[in-house]
Amino acid sequence: MYKRAVILAGGKGTRLRPYTVVLPKPLMPIGDYPVLEIIIRQLAFYGFEHITLTVNHQAEIIKAFFGDGSKWNIKIDYSFEDKPLSTMGPLKLIHDLPEDFLIMNGDVLTDLDFDWFYNFHKNNGKLFSISAFSRTEVSEYGVLFSNNDDILTGFVEKPKNDYTVSMGIYMANREILNHIPENVAYGFDHLMLALIAKKQEVLIHRHPGYWLDIGRPDDYIQAIDELELLKEKLMPWE
Repeated sequence: MYKRAVILAGGKGTRLRPYTVVLPKPLMPIGDYPVLEIIIRQLAFYGFEHITLTVNHQAEIIKAFFGDGSKWNIKIDYSFEDKPLSTMGPLKLIHDLPEDFLIMNGDVLTDLDFDWFYNFHKNNGKLFSISAFSRTEVSEYGVLFSNNDDILTGFVEKPKNDYTVSMGIYMANREILNHIPENVAYGFDHLMLALIAKKQEVLIHRHPGYWLDIGRPDDYIQAIDELELLKEKLMPWE
């Protein structure tokens, strides 16, 4: 089965400054490898044959590092954006996508079995599948509750909220291109709201393992700190 992936690598990495002043975010090192190289090695390990990198900011640096992918025995090509197109907009520039394909952010660290997720989507026959993660957010503050007269009615010290969040990893059927406009910034949020409005079922898989988005400095440092403990899971090719 021919497996194709699109990795979104065109962002400026604004949240990760000052680290990304010199290097594009996908080339930020985690241990011995840039995070995007970890992703590419994982996809090659799980049987993907072709990766398209969507690039814009510092595109030439990314292209110079990854080349045609022969170093990892996988085909890599590039889709260049003349202007930022957000997360789903760049897909309209790729004209040879197969019936089903993986889409993911280029700054994600996870032990997800990408082959399993690919088949999960194919076997369920949905238009779009989201790999999701359960997170708990703890407030830094004590939260006050009051009535209309501003009289205190309740108080919770540093409450916790549980969320199911997108991991930035998706499987899609090519039909989603019919929902994406040409040459405008169009994000994951726009596409999901459009599919919900049109009553198109979107499937969610809650990943029970490890996931970290390294988009913020604190998360980037956490990824570096945790790598040695999780190396076997995150780097199955070694």
